[in-house]
Amino acid sequence: MSQSSITLIQGAQVYAPQSRGQQDVMIVGDRIVAIAPQLPVPNIACRVIDGRGKWLVPGFVDALTHITGGGGEGGFHTRTPEMQLSDAILAGVTTVTGVLGTDAITRSHQNLIAKARALKTEGLNVVCHTGSYHLPAKSLMASIEDDLLFIPEFIGVGEVAISDHRSSQPDATQLAQLAAQTRVAGMLSGKRGVVSIHVGDAPSLLQPLWDAVASHDVTLSQFYPTHINRNATLLLAGFEHVKRGGYIDFTASTTDAILAGGEVRASEAVMRGLSAGIPESHMSMSTDGHASLPVFDDAGNLVALTVGEMASLHTEWVYGVQTLGITPEKLLRTLTQTPAEILGLADTGTIAEGSFADVLLLDADSLDIQTVICRGQWMMHDGVLLKLGTFEVK
Repeated sequence: MSQSSITLIQGAQVYAPQSRGQQDVMIVGDRIVAIAPQLPVPNIACRVIDGRGKWLVPGFVDALTHITGGGGEGGFHTRTPEMQLSDAILAGVTTVTGVLGTDAITRSHQNLIAKARALKTEGLNVVCHTGSYHLPAKSLMASIEDDLLFIPEFIGVGEVAISDHRSSQPDATQLAQLAAQTRVAGMLSGKRGVVSIHVGDAPSLLQPLWDAVASHDVTLSQFYPTHINRNATLLLAGFEHVKRGGYIDFTASTTDAILAGGEVRASEAVMRGLSAGIPESHMSMSTDGHASLPVFDDAGNLVALTVGEMASLHTEWVYGVQTLGITPEKLLRTLTQTPAEILGLADTGTIAEGSFADVLLLDADSLDIQTVICRGQWMMHDGVLLKLGTFEVK
């Protein structure tokens, strides 16, 4: 067994995301095999890391990433660039969920799967959704059922847009039919079969989902709506959504202009949710990485455009812990274990014996990311990137 295949991290403060105190963690291959207050150093080649003064946490699970780029609302020149491996590693993201958005014309499912497999080859955990903003849902094969059954990377459908001027304005029956198709495909393929929902700022808010559940035999937990921190009114509707049995997701990427327009910071949205009795097991944060972050005027004209950043998850977690005073493990759950559970991604999002070795080491004072391990591979150590994408400049 090679030297790099066994790692012993000693004396780190472990958040699994639940606090487990000071522990040693042993990694063999791509798995965590032991966690204990004091583990013996094996009598074979082993990399030993001093974890004292560090926090050991799960790699972040990003439930919404435009890995092939997004945007285009302002013309061809506003199509945002695709992500690179280092975008995720520097941000502590070890699992990404690739999606198509507004543009499923110049961005294709072929492109999406090709990029997903490239990132997987480079060492990242990658899953995807088939479909896009609009219904009827586009697919790679003959149907969304075929995509989920026969393409390993596809785990659900989305992000389907509602309450947005860019959506296809789906009605309750269309949404219910999509949920039913996805559920059956998920059952047959052994996947969660979630329907990722982009929610805009139209007055209908989450009502289309509630109408679909009220009038058809589908469950609210089948839908996974995001951008729920878009404004305070939608945030309150999101809390009601959870009370009715659903899950909600907050977008970490933002700008000062968007916040000034009424958006609630993702970490603050979690804090408000916790204060309202919403459990962290039903709230998550995602980056919307590499999507466009457009600002429209009242007539629907594009007036400003920036790009979602994958580093936003770590930024929001640090802000929530250090500035807002949210308990570290509660907020950490929203970007690790909770999205992994909602998406049905077993063996990731937690620090546990038998789980994948997706591990971050953070400085205990600053919470800066120092080390990133994905599936047992060392991607960054002491702040130095060890692995770059195939065409990234070294």
